Amino acid sequence: MNDMMITGLLVLTLFLILGSGVWIGLTLSGVAWVGMQLFSARPAGDAMAMTIWGSASSWTLTALPLFIWMGEILFRTRLSQDMFKGLAPWMQALPGRLLHTNVVGCAIFAAVSGSSAATCATIGKMTLPELQRRGYPQDMVIGTLSGSGTLGLLIPPSIIMIVYGVAADVSIAQLFIAGVLPGLLLAGLFSGYIIFWSLRHPDQIPPRDAPMSFMQKLEASSSLIPVVLLIAAVLGSIYTGFATATEAAAVGVVGSLALSAMQGTMSWSVFKQALMGATRLYCMIALILAGAAFLTLSMGYIGLPRHLAEWIGSLGLSPFALIMALMVFFILLGCFLDGISMVVLTMGVLMPTVQKAGIDPIWFGIFVVFVVEMAQITPPVGFNLFVLQGMTGKQLPYIARVSMPMFFLMVGAVLLIYFVPGIVTWLPTQMKL
Repeated sequence: MNDMMITGLLVLTLFLILGSGVWIGLTLSGVAWVGMQLFSARPAGDAMAMTIWGSASSWTLTALPLFIWMGEILFRTRLSQDMFKGLAPWMQALPGRLLHTNVVGCAIFAAVSGSSAATCATIGKMTLPELQRRGYPQDMVIGTLSGSGTLGLLIPPSIIMIVYGVAADVSIAQLFIAGVLPGLLLAGLFSGYIIFWSLRHPDQIPPRDAPMSFMQKLEASSSLIPVVLLIAAVLGSIYTGFATATEAAAVGVVGSLALSAMQGTMSWSVFKQALMGATRLYCMIALILAGAAFLTLSMGYIGLPRHLAEWIGSLGLSPFALIMALMVFFILLGCFLDGISMVVLTMGVLMPTVQKAGIDPIWFGIFVVFVVEMAQITPPVGFNLFVLQGMTGKQLPYIARVSMPMFFLMVGAVLLIYFVPGIVTWLPTQMKL
């Protein structure tokens, strides 16, 4: 009962400070300070200084600003304008035709962006006006973009994977490689749904463009080839053990700078904008991670994670029941918090329980990314829904409704990786570390 009262007080403090408009990183530190000051003998001040310094100076975390910077540089190249032109010729023969450009475009951009909202916004800027101009059904255009945008979290390099890796003390390189097959699986499920829908509604799909020869298609896609090679170099260097995640991120930045210079889109102004954009985003994430590290320490001193793990253990849940309960918990949490906050707030508490249940932390990391993806398209705080609302002017309930098939496909994907865990774990076991 005592634990319940302490937890209730800390949750109330969290919402009070958040409600007053304080940044989430500072809010987490504030709640941690209140917890340590009131319920533990350890002085809160020096614990806060040591923990925040320790989390901010983590070598593992250096991959994060570099991958964000790589995404920012490529975002400012001609990649986004050229992507539709490069992908469209290859999609004409598939049922659903150009609707697949949402899925394939998001999968490619996810591998350079690492952010769900950035993927959704970039591909949306390119495909929304073009597909609507060609007469594709609006429900399918918006719904498939909403779901496919979440691939930004699953296909490496992913910001949320780095955050999870740091919070749960798991190898980021292994997490990245573990995300490749589930990412391709989810993209395949989205494309499969488009094929199924278009075969049932053939009258709603516009006629195909004039056929092109293989060489013409290749010429149209020429601007995408360097980007695909850069992605292959970054992931290949991690997989073969040639580079750590941080070193691969540095390769990605150098490669994206070279690519931008080759395309003639690099100028001092673009360089400065990309650097400042990456710095702002990283500082926000770093502040949240520092606050979360202090909160995890505070919870440890109070003993809440241990008591929670013991309580969940006493329920006698099977691993499947535990995973299903956690999926519901994360989806509900995602209605109020963004993905990074969800991960950093819960990992300190949940990891002991997960390890006690014998669940592989690499597999669990991919599971967490899946459920955070689901939260990206659930109201009221689904970030992809906000992005699409701003781009289309449509109401949030409408966007959430057309996104629901994608949500259920993600639930199906979670069940698939649970019953066939090798989809997640096979590639990391083949890595040269």
